[in-house]
Amino acid sequence: MSLIEVENLTVAFGERRVVEDVSFTLDRGETLALVGESGSGKSLTALSLLRLLPPGAVATGQIRIDGRDVLGMPERELRNLRGGKAGMIFQEPMTSLNPLHRIGRQVAEAVSLHTKATLPRDALRRRAMTLLEQAGFPDATHRLDAFPHQLSGGQRQRVMIAIALANDPALLIADEPTTALDVTIEAQILALLDAQKAARGLGLLLITHDLGIVQQHADRVAVMKAGRIVETGEVGQLFARPQHPYTRMLLAAEPKGGPPPLPLNPAPVIAAESVGVHFAIRRGVLRRAQGHVRAVDDVSLVVRQGETVGLVGESGSGKTSMGFAMLGLEHAEGRILFEGQDIAHLPERRLRAMRADMQIVFQDPFGSLSPRMTVEEIVAEGLRVHERGLTAAQRHAKVAAALAEVGLPENALERYPHEFSGGQRQRIAIARAMVLEPRFVVLDEPTSALDRSVQTQIVDLLRRLQADHGLAYLFISHDLRIVRALAHRIIVLRRGRVVEEGPAEEIFENPQQDYTRALIAAAFEGKAVLDVDEPGPSFVE
Repeated sequence: MSLIEVENLTVAFGERRVVEDVSFTLDRGETLALVGESGSGKSLTALSLLRLLPPGAVATGQIRIDGRDVLGMPERELRNLRGGKAGMIFQEPMTSLNPLHRIGRQVAEAVSLHTKATLPRDALRRRAMTLLEQAGFPDATHRLDAFPHQLSGGQRQRVMIAIALANDPALLIADEPTTALDVTIEAQILALLDAQKAARGLGLLLITHDLGIVQQHADRVAVMKAGRIVETGEVGQLFARPQHPYTRMLLAAEPKGGPPPLPLNPAPVIAAESVGVHFAIRRGVLRRAQGHVRAVDDVSLVVRQGETVGLVGESGSGKTSMGFAMLGLEHAEGRILFEGQDIAHLPERRLRAMRADMQIVFQDPFGSLSPRMTVEEIVAEGLRVHERGLTAAQRHAKVAAALAEVGLPENALERYPHEFSGGQRQRIAIARAMVLEPRFVVLDEPTSALDRSVQTQIVDLLRRLQADHGLAYLFISHDLRIVRALAHRIIVLRRGRVVEEGPAEEIFENPQQDYTRALIAAAFEGKAVLDVDEPGPSFVE
């Protein structure tokens, strides 16, 4: 008997079926990957297994876990199943953990809820510490009293793994457990899941859109499209001989080629000279500064016309702080020269006038677009500030042209951000930046929240815009596969300092530093090669 048996599962919101006639099995000690693009029904299928569907959703069909009928299970037995027989790891640990409770308490709570006898407080604390150690915390004793916001993304996901494994489950459901993480931390988390599966004989259901993860960590794979499973098979067989066109499309969805050629003798657009960004650490009732964090420490770089400089490193390496400093959005030491003019100490009024030439595209398109504004209002916002002499008709024409350039139809003008997919929302964000015809654009992880196939489309769009307009890009990312497709030069940051820089192909073919080699190995080989305790910016008393 299989650990999971799903037959003809259908999930509907009223008359609309979002999952239809899905069937699969999962055995103990096996990893089954459920893959597909956003909206394919992967997560709803996973939530159905523990009856965690959102309000309004109705599941029909058959779901059996260890021979027990889940859909007909009484509520009390269902509570014992969740967190007992089956553990679940969600995509975003920050929203899954209670921000008001220390992590030791949250792990201990998962144990106490499924233990019949009342355990003493000290025993619960020891059990929580052991679980955190098993989840990869080398300093579990000191982390028990930490709050979620005091941990990095990878550490928070380790807490979620500790909670999911608290009661020795037979089944572990991991729903996009590494999407929000750096490639090195992603590799560590996946290696940890593999180790726990082997040690405990778990059945692991891995939900992901990343086929690179599937190839390295799964035994079998089921491909979903539009709520249906279109292909299943052993991983090696499916990757070698995919049968369905959709599977072949997913496998081919990898950014190819490199950046557009540089113009002859490109002129510098922006240069940073010995830039530092420091944040004060304030403690006590009077909030006095007790030290400072060096988010960026003595970094210099130049971005030329038509050039993309890739700024890479893990979370906490100072990438985004450097990008903000170059736009004058963060106070910085040193000099920042935009077309020869030092903007670091310009009065705000003069700097505001230059902002049309310096734009930014953020990581999360849904969070960076106002949900209360139409697409036309969003894209036209910069025009209202920097080109006040335009008539309403001229402004409308420029917005429509910007949307057409990024591949969106004119009927998108009157719609709202929630009516678009993630990739379409990012195209809107790019149009908002491009409508002002900037010279320099900071791209802050613009593809990290997107499916691989959509990432490829956005990379192609950014390359075309750069070739057409001679744009200078500072491309901030931890994903070296994307960086390789876009960047002419690469600067590697760690703890706010430059550890390596040079032409992109030289960096990829012959990295000189261990840290750079670790990033490349994690991105292209899925190897977990860095320490568990993720690096962050340095602290100075």
